[in-house]
Parts: sequence; structure tokens; C-alpha cells
Amino acid sequence: MGEEANCDAVMEAGNGNGNGKAKENGHATAVVAMPDVKAKAEDAVVAPGDPRLQGISDAIRVVPHFPKQGIMFNDITTLLLRPGVFKDALDMFVERYRGMGIAAVAGEVISETYVLEYGTDCLEMHVGAIEPRERVLIVDDLVATGGTLCAAINLLERAGADVVECACLIGLPKFKDFYKLNGKPVYVLVESLEYEK
Repeated sequence: MGEEANCDAVMEAGNGNGNGKAKENGHATAVVAMPDVKAKAEDAVVAPGDPRLQGISDAIRVVPHFPKQGIMFNDITTLLLRPGVFKDALDMFVERYRGMGIAAVAGEVISETYVLEYGTDCLEMHVGAIEPRERVLIVDDLVATGGTLCAAINLLERAGADVVECACLIGLPKFKDFYKLNGKPVYVLVESLEYEK
């Protein structure tokens, strides 16, 4: 997947039965139905010392200077090839969102054009992929500046969804104080170690 730049944010830091599909960096994604359940995110917050987090972090490969010079691409393919670690990541998201009344999960999500950290792209979703006022969770592999997530929020809200939160496997610490996701909260499992140096 990848990242992103501008929605309602100014980035100056580092310088359910849907079939909706989007494509970013060669990955197609979809809106998926979720059973309707109730609870609060605060009830299922992952403890900072959770041993699963280290395994998840260790399983992510950083590819220097891809797709262009200066970009440190966080590749989750290596995580996907480790079924136990991938299951841990999924379990942690399920634990957080269980009981929150999520009707659909949008794995990037009519059409919304946006600016990436290294170019522009467009998200698309089938009309009718979600019902008006359905509670939707947006999931992405990585949040840098917030542009992809902002585009997904805009797209889903145009379709009438109630976007509950954005959930990301990886966050880039150098941007975390700068992204604004139309007032929506973002939940990140691990931070990219590449930017902690």
C-alpha cells in the first residue's frame, strides 16, 4: 500500500457486504462486512508491553530508497509470510474493535484523488458498498502523513458512512504530530523503527 500526503492537513514535518475495490502500489482492497456488536475501544487497548508487538515489529522489512530516493518503504510482505505473527496483528485489531458496532471494514477505500508522499493516486469504491450511517473502520498498513486515510474518510463519508476510527499496522513517528484525519482518531500497532534513529 503506501502513503500519502494532504487532506485537511499541512505536512511540513519531514521537510457489510461490500465489494469496493481500491488499488495502491499494486494492492487491491475491499470493504468487508462485519457483525454488528457493541463496546468501547477503551475496553480493549493493547498493553505497551504486549510481547506480540515486538514480533510484529521484527517481521516488517524496511526497503531503503523505494520507490524513490529517500523513501524507506515498510514492506509487510515479510509479516504476511509469518502466519503466527500475522495472526497476532489481526488478533490485536479484533481485540480493540470487538463490540464497537462496526458494520464494515474498509481497507482503503464514486473516487477520491489524493497526494502520496511520492506522487498522486485515486481511491474508488462501489456505490452501495456500505449503507448510510453504517459504522465503518478504515484499515491501512501504514500511516505517514494521513493522505490515504483522509481520502478514504472523505470517500466513505460521501457515501453516508459513520467512520469510527482509522487502524494502522505501522506509523511513521516523524509525521505523527502532523496528520489530521478530519477529526477521526488513528490507532497504530507499531512505529517504524527506521524513523526512530
